[in-house]
Amino acid sequence: MNAIKSKYPASLSIDYPGRQDRLTSLFRIILSIPILVVLGLLTGLSKNDFMSEVGKKAVENGGSITAGLFAATALMIIFRQRYPRWWFDFALELYRFTSRVGAYIFLLTDAYPSTDKEQSVHIQIKYPDVKNELNRWLPLVKWFLAIPHYIVLTVLMFASIIATVIAWFSILFTGKYPKVLFDFVVGVGRWSLRVHAYAILLTTDAYPPFSLD
Repeated sequence: MNAIKSKYPASLSIDYPGRQDRLTSLFRIILSIPILVVLGLLTGLSKNDFMSEVGKKAVENGGSITAGLFAATALMIIFRQRYPRWWFDFALELYRFTSRVGAYIFLLTDAYPSTDKEQSVHIQIKYPDVKNELNRWLPLVKWFLAIPHYIVLTVLMFASIIATVIAWFSILFTGKYPKVLFDFVVGVGRWSLRVHAYAILLTTDAYPPFSLD
């Protein structure tokens, strides 16, 4: 696992929580509503998004602002071979915040999501040297090249929801999130991050590995 993380320029790890609060886990969706409202204001989610795809949207960081950043970044790389640092920093911090919300919803942490502190969710993405590390034309096709990943991630996301439901019952009865399920759900998030860095944030040309590690 360390070898892959050292080679790929995007990494995610979440501290295993150990014993968890049964009461806040029981009402996790209700407790998440205030921070989801904040996330919705940032990413442009509609009311229907909140009602039908809260967990999925939180993990995928869906929203109009993400699409706008992708389009603007792609144009800058293609025509200017530049990636404005403040665009990168904003997109990275938005993804970190969204991931903290996702980790809270998926019971990976009891800590209420902070809007600025790292907490137990650790995400690193390398800022690219555009002229030396990125092919200026790849942004035109990365979305297409990533399709196999999106297909696999759709299946994995469904499996991670099932794993979370099982973990929810485990927490209520034992106070603990089974480590094997925890590692699986974090692995899905890690896989999603690498694909996001490649196809959406456009920070690397290294094709994401098909791996949870």
